[in-house]
Amino acid sequence: MPWFSYSCSSQLAATILLLILSSVFATTYAYDNASCGHDTQLVKVKNWVDGKEGDMLNAMTARFGSVIPKDADQSIKTPLVSSIPEDCCSLSTSKLSGSVAVCVRGTCDFTTKATFAQSAGATAMLMITDQLLEMDCPTDTTEKITISVPVVEITLTLVDTLYNSLKSGKKVEVLLYAPVRPLIDFSVGFLWLMSVGTVICAALWADITAPDKLDERYNELSPKGSSTAEKATDDSENEIVNIDTKGAVIFVITASTFLVLLFFFMSSWFIWILIVLFCIGGVEGICLMITVLQLARLPNIKVATVLLCCAFVYDIFWVFISPVIFQKSVMITVARGDKAGGEAIPMLLRCPRPRDPWGGYDMIGFGDILFPGLLVCFTRRFDKDNKKGIFNGYFFWLIIGYGFGLFFTYLGLYMMNGHGQPALLYLVPCTLGVAVTLGCIRGELKILWNYNADSSSSREPSDV
Repeated sequence: MPWFSYSCSSQLAATILLLILSSVFATTYAYDNASCGHDTQLVKVKNWVDGKEGDMLNAMTARFGSVIPKDADQSIKTPLVSSIPEDCCSLSTSKLSGSVAVCVRGTCDFTTKATFAQSAGATAMLMITDQLLEMDCPTDTTEKITISVPVVEITLTLVDTLYNSLKSGKKVEVLLYAPVRPLIDFSVGFLWLMSVGTVICAALWADITAPDKLDERYNELSPKGSSTAEKATDDSENEIVNIDTKGAVIFVITASTFLVLLFFFMSSWFIWILIVLFCIGGVEGICLMITVLQLARLPNIKVATVLLCCAFVYDIFWVFISPVIFQKSVMITVARGDKAGGEAIPMLLRCPRPRDPWGGYDMIGFGDILFPGLLVCFTRRFDKDNKKGIFNGYFFWLIIGYGFGLFFTYLGLYMMNGHGQPALLYLVPCTLGVAVTLGCIRGELKILWNYNADSSSSREPSDV
């Protein structure tokens, strides 16, 4: 699990960090599962050459044919035999009975190949392709397709050594099984705790690092102490970036532009440049997101509404709507590093899936923590300035809302078979919606909407 720690000492640096970090939000993915008989399965291919076990290979089933067992114990080691002709577009002259038939691309469709392999007595068909393709039933035929053997697809790059061993006359055996991904992995809970913990820590950071002003009487009697405190306060205020409504809109538009540039020009060397730049920025041991949440602040609910609503639309557009324009989801492509050899940009928290036989990661974008975190930090400052308690304030309830928002995000992820989710679709209603609803119920929405921290210190807090 990568951890990042950085520091920032200027308004410009904080703004740039916020811009870059917002580019990626959503996190995990899976194959689409339109059906032609049954869903596709991810397949493990154990293999032996002359009795010596080789490296495990990964493959995928077609949308037709029988289902492959989930456990290796339920499958049988079977000889691998090359069909003649190799494309399996006619009845094989080689003996395929009781074996897994190997076929390559040809002029006929996949179901025709499987039909000939099955009629020759093969127990399964292993289709070798240059890249993984969707092996589905043909749409231009009215014939009933009855294929009762498994049909598995594997890339030539993976199976090249095994295929050469087969052509050289060596005895090759394979065992096919399809372990199932667990519905819930420990990594999800870990990311949930990390995200909620980061927001809480950022909101309470000022209380942790700076002593409360309980010695005001001493400061009043000590001119030197007073001037020192004022100077420290001025220096601290100079470090803070106050976001306004215009800046919130421009920020989201600029972030969209940056995301499109990443989509078209992202490569492995560019990712490594970003990684090096992020590492150079890590001078102190302060977590990057906590630092940004301290340097960038929302002054009131009005600005929060503009920023989070723009981010809400931004997230949904680049995850769900962008495939209509770019043929694939821009957000998910950038997040997974598809155009950079699988090397993801350093703007995600990723946690490996230890219980998943296929490996992979659960992930969450920094923006899914930063945008709601800005609102949560505002409510903490509002509660503190107005001397509100835990239950009659806003901070506690927004933390609860943020936690539920993350829960709904991962629930939506599993309900949509692992398709990447725009996390802010769930987080914005569960944070901004909670704040606005509570403000309406308590009659404080107008105060929250036009809140000014500088003028609030001289005003007595209203009773709740």
